[in-house]
Amino acid sequence: MSGDSEKFWYNLTTGEVEKGFESPSVDRAGPFDTAEEAARAPEVIRERSRAWAEDEAREDGWGSGTTQDGGQS
Repeated sequence: MSGDSEKFWYNLTTGEVEKGFESPSVDRAGPFDTAEEAARAPEVIRERSRAWAEDEAREDGWGSGTTQDGGQS
């Protein structure tokens, strides 16, 4: 865990990039290897959330046009 203290984090509350454990873990996203990567955290989080939602929708059969009993919706 000591290696993470040398990495960069994005503070979700302040929007600032931090090095090491400056703020509580609940406020941090990361770790990232560079400050530039940490600064992109909101974009990365959005991209991953969208991809996860799309994966879940495919797995659940959302938007397939059929109901659970096999009929058309």
